[in-house]
Amino acid sequence: MERELALEIVRVTELAALASAPWMGRGDKNGADGAATSAMRSMFDTVSMKGTVVIGEGEMDEAPMLYIGEEVGSGNGPELDVAVDPLEGTEIVARGLNNAMSVIAVAGKGNLLHAPDMYMEKLAVGPELAGKLSLMDPLEVTLQKAAVHLHKKVADLTVMILDRSRHEAMIKTLRKVGVRIKFLSDGDVAGAMAPAFPEAGIDLYVGSGGAPEGVLAAAALRCLGGELQGRLMPSDANEYKRCVEMGIEDPYRVLTMEDMIGSEDVIFAATGVTPGEFLGGVRYLSEQRAETHSIVMRAQTRTIRFIRAIHYLPNKKLLNELD
Repeated sequence: MERELALEIVRVTELAALASAPWMGRGDKNGADGAATSAMRSMFDTVSMKGTVVIGEGEMDEAPMLYIGEEVGSGNGPELDVAVDPLEGTEIVARGLNNAMSVIAVAGKGNLLHAPDMYMEKLAVGPELAGKLSLMDPLEVTLQKAAVHLHKKVADLTVMILDRSRHEAMIKTLRKVGVRIKFLSDGDVAGAMAPAFPEAGIDLYVGSGGAPEGVLAAAALRCLGGELQGRLMPSDANEYKRCVEMGIEDPYRVLTMEDMIGSEDVIFAATGVTPGEFLGGVRYLSEQRAETHSIVMRAQTRTIRFIRAIHYLPNKKLLNELD
């Protein structure tokens, strides 16, 4: 992939973030998501690539745009798999909470897993623990191994997990062994990325979340030197069949980074909508300006760029056309 593509992709997440930010705290998650999706789709048309959405807003009959199988980009340039979450954390924006982002990952055609829309069990770690833990181990064993490799006591570990009733048993185990727990209300991609940022103070991310979000997080962690292991959780025969139809012959096996994002180059970009662990949110300034904070990364070079941009809103033609 051309390195210039990284900056083109972050322009797409910036516009989606700017479009959804006005919905912050208004209690309308669908309105916020729709604004982000429309903006992302419009900006994609300006990017030189032949992209196919493999992770998007749903099937063609469920989503008016950015559906799985939709072609995005100008039609010129490299053929790419595209994974999008125009607004990771729709409920976060609706309630005015933290950690909402607009997210994109792109890789060469055929590399990104066509992840079905169901839960995935996840274990995400930063560079120090990459390749050293296994999702197959009981949680207590995973924590003990992590403590050894990090040269810490188990009680000094900090584990992040989504605050959900389905995690009740895992939370009891975490309490039993005495680790610190940082609960996450929403924002599964940001949560899985957190262990790769020392300033976040998170050693591991555990629990289940959306499978599509798992692929997006795996792309980010490849760029950051971290690791995500996942295992799909089909809830019934129909979901199991769906996995098989999408090319996952054994839905219950542990998925590696290579299974989810291939072994070639990956570009990941995200722009904060509300303030989070490592990105600021959209901030409105005087004189019709807005500030965005983004991250864009490329696996091949392991370059990580944080981009602070000031946007003069009257000149955002695509954004204004959405109003």
